[in-house]
Amino acid sequence: MIRTLHQILPRLLAVLAAVLLTVPIAPTGAMAEPAKPTLTWSVQPANQQGPDGRRWIELTLDPGQSVTEHLAVRNFSDGAAVFALKAADGYLTDKGRFNMLQSDRSSVDGGTWIKVQDEVTVGAKETKVVPFTITVPGDATPGDHPAGIAATVTSARGTVAVESRVGFRVMMRATGTITAAVAVDDLTATYEQPWNPFSAGTIRVKYTATNKGNIAVTGTGGVTVTDLTGLAERDAKTGVEQIFPGDSREIETRIAGVWALGPLSTSVTVSPAVQGGVPSGALIEPTAVDVTIWTLPWPQLALAILLGALLLSSRTITRRRRHRLADLLARARDEGRAEARDSTLVAKDPDK
Repeated sequence: MIRTLHQILPRLLAVLAAVLLTVPIAPTGAMAEPAKPTLTWSVQPANQQGPDGRRWIELTLDPGQSVTEHLAVRNFSDGAAVFALKAADGYLTDKGRFNMLQSDRSSVDGGTWIKVQDEVTVGAKETKVVPFTITVPGDATPGDHPAGIAATVTSARGTVAVESRVGFRVMMRATGTITAAVAVDDLTATYEQPWNPFSAGTIRVKYTATNKGNIAVTGTGGVTVTDLTGLAERDAKTGVEQIFPGDSREIETRIAGVWALGPLSTSVTVSPAVQGGVPSGALIEPTAVDVTIWTLPWPQLALAILLGALLLSSRTITRRRRHRLADLLARARDEGRAEARDSTLVAKDPDK
């Protein structure tokens, strides 16, 4: 049986009204949870009175020596907070930024030299100064032993514990023979050739710079590309950002305007530099590495082959035209001679 719209519509309106009456409408803010107060804080080097303006701590110490330093934890929030204090080995990220090991990783170097109390409670808008001790092992190797110290807060986000920390670096250098050295490994040179035969190519140079010394260094140097004749020499400056002892960094540079002229020798030189000046008596070891690659001027060869083909084709066409013209001239001469011979015969015998 087919029902018309005016028969069904009243029943639909009645059902909708019943639903609206049985389901209460909550106010907009009823489901919103109260906002949690934001916790903000800072940690910085200090003396016994408070922050002393240093961004980080740098110390040169003898093996077996012990010193006491201070840090200041400043709570900018409206409520008191408990901060865990932790020290750990320091390292540089791939982008050259300082960081310290996460809590789930054990320190084996400078982070083990620092002893600090486990936690500190800091009131709202308050600053607490906390002492900590640095003790250099008697058998410490000469050179840099980077570490960091931080005030940490752990919060729960669902089933995941999130650790937030703020801290600063502690750069400790043990006395002894200091060596600044950067090794160049895995040197590769690649020639990038454009298809335009009137444009020179680009040499892309990649290598790994490794700090083989015992102090943090940067590096300055250059890349030089030469052919067998030395007439097409090109060079570019290159640099190495700060590297801690034992760490490595990938370096890449490009040299444009290089023509493919057979074997090309690529040489990389790096001279280590120390921020803040080279320590007295330090050993500075520059390095130089080279690699040779073979290049062929394919676009220029293709252009030469094309021009040669065009020239050969042009000469062939010209030769054929000359032969055709010579044939036409010879035929015309033969026809002219035949007509002249026939005319002479008619003139001698007019009765014919």
